[in-house]
Amino acid sequence: MDHDTLVPLFAPLTTLAGVGAQVAALLTRAIGGERVLDLLFHLPDSYIDRRDRPRIRDARPGGIATLEVEIIRHEAPATPRQPWRVIVGDGSGFAELAFFNCARQPARLPMGARVLVSGRLEGFGNRLSMAHPDQIVPVERAETLPPIEPVWPLTAGLFPWQVRRAMAQALKRLPALPEWHDPALLRREKWPGFAAALAAVQAPEAIPDPPARARLAYDELLAGQVMLALVRRRTRTRLGRALVGSGSLRSRALAAFGHALTASQTAALAEIDADLAAPRRMLRLLQGDVGAGKTLLAVLAMLRAVEAGAQAALMAPTELLAKQHHATLARLSPVPAALLTGSVKGRVRARTLRGLAAGDIPLVVGTHALFQEAVAYHDLGLAVIDEQHRFGVAERLMLGEKGERTDLLVMTATPIPRTLLLTQWGEMEVSRLTGRPAGRQPIRTTLHSMATLPELIDAVARAIDGDARVFWVCPLVAESETTDLAAAEARWTALRERFGPAVGLAHGRQEAALRDAALADFAAGRSRILVATTVVEVGIDIPEASVMVIEHAERFGLAQLHQLRGRVGRGAAASYCLLLHADGLTEAARRRLTLLRDTEDGFAIADEDFRLRGPGELMGTRQSGGPGFRLADPVEHEKLLHVASRDAAVLLDRDPGLTGDRGRAVRMLLRLFDRARAARTLLAG
Repeated sequence: MDHDTLVPLFAPLTTLAGVGAQVAALLTRAIGGERVLDLLFHLPDSYIDRRDRPRIRDARPGGIATLEVEIIRHEAPATPRQPWRVIVGDGSGFAELAFFNCARQPARLPMGARVLVSGRLEGFGNRLSMAHPDQIVPVERAETLPPIEPVWPLTAGLFPWQVRRAMAQALKRLPALPEWHDPALLRREKWPGFAAALAAVQAPEAIPDPPARARLAYDELLAGQVMLALVRRRTRTRLGRALVGSGSLRSRALAAFGHALTASQTAALAEIDADLAAPRRMLRLLQGDVGAGKTLLAVLAMLRAVEAGAQAALMAPTELLAKQHHATLARLSPVPAALLTGSVKGRVRARTLRGLAAGDIPLVVGTHALFQEAVAYHDLGLAVIDEQHRFGVAERLMLGEKGERTDLLVMTATPIPRTLLLTQWGEMEVSRLTGRPAGRQPIRTTLHSMATLPELIDAVARAIDGDARVFWVCPLVAESETTDLAAAEARWTALRERFGPAVGLAHGRQEAALRDAALADFAAGRSRILVATTVVEVGIDIPEASVMVIEHAERFGLAQLHQLRGRVGRGAAASYCLLLHADGLTEAARRRLTLLRDTEDGFAIADEDFRLRGPGELMGTRQSGGPGFRLADPVEHEKLLHVASRDAAVLLDRDPGLTGDRGRAVRMLLRLFDRARAARTLLAG
């Protein structure tokens, strides 16, 4: 691969003529990068068509038009509220240009000058008017007025003409690049070349055809899929070891559990066992709906590692969830399981660290503390990651490095849309749990206006009289944890006036001991209503809780509402989820809540949430090793994503080393989208 070919694209923005440090800083803020390539990948949101150039007598108000006119006269405003008017004509009629808040004659419009003015025409009395023209260009420089003007996302202080001028120079730097796509695909989709597609989108002479944008989206999607396929192939060949057990510990755990595995759990466990028994390292994602039984499979996988003579660790994102998992292990596991979190200190911590290093402790549950440098394992055979906080690709691969050849099982409590499986989790094998464990009843979900709150509280009173326990989740206001807390405490205060000490309170800003005590009181039945923020979203398993009230449900995402609903329906009693919403819901909010009311299928809900909120909001902060899409929209281009996944697999089957003509071109594609460096980093692990 000729590394010099792309050097001009990786150069700083300041290497473009007319782009000094100040403009470069503004561009960097707008485009999210400092390189010429970042500018080229900063796509317009929309386009303004300035090709309509009528005579004044033929022009019609209500649209964008470009007029070639002569400046006839100026009319200064009589009062500050009136605009400065410039009367223009072209021999067929007259129009006016209006400039508000203008105390002096507008520049570039001297009497008698001939100019092109472009903007939105409106009717004003019996005269056409154009307020604050978007473009004013002398006739002799007419070629500088773009017929189609891209509308790029900007930042304060940055003007479209600055982006347009820098973009024109950046496009000239595009080298002749080899084609990395299959010729049959190009013919079928009628896609232009890469440089031609960028030019069509960034400096169009006509409204860009969909194929140009689709071509660029597919370039980015293919780069990501090739990188993930390379990582996936490497993990399949990374030297591991066979972990095969007698099944004795598992049998005792299942006996303590008291129920048979579901068909879905049995199938997923068989896939996990096959990975554990293989002489390569496991990298598998176990995804399942709320209450599908992921934790039980994690326990059984960990016991298989112990049966084979190794240790196993389970990492959770929060101390609360780690303690929950530890309680489950303590109940089911025939062998000791330690807890290691930030609050475990002193002699207990020292004893745990010694036991892990010596191999005396076969199982451990904890938070990030499990993978700190000071923690050493005698022989870590399996690491299980509960991925509520969604590690990136690189972190997932590194978390297994505490052992010499550690297998890695990642669990997620949120059903993942198929599109995200191919982007965020594409390097992993996937097991999917469906259905519900034995004994679980459907949860009846209903919608209620906040105006009906008094009646709803009466219904809660009747439920408590019937021995129910009630979660009451308070609204989320993303901008302010303090506001969240105030809402929870206000509701707690109001409910205590009605129900007395039977009402508990749990939120994320409490000391861990206070929060754990509130949860313990609720679990034991000492309190009957638990007012909480979203700290109860995952990892809370209280089978006696059968009512979930979610206040201002329209403020939550669909997937989050589904997770919260999953805190009930875990026992034998009939369970209910009451979604309280503001009066006057928007149509979109009503559609979301209605979907939640009508289905408990977490995968259908996750797909809809993905489409409504988009991948960025759904996934939170950008992950290292994650997609970081700039040219592709995973929702709009979902079909292309699946094509790219198959294309990458076929390409690497035919050319595993990317040494053929197309393979070498794809190497350049990986560099363009910053995937080559990511792939090298991941493969080095």
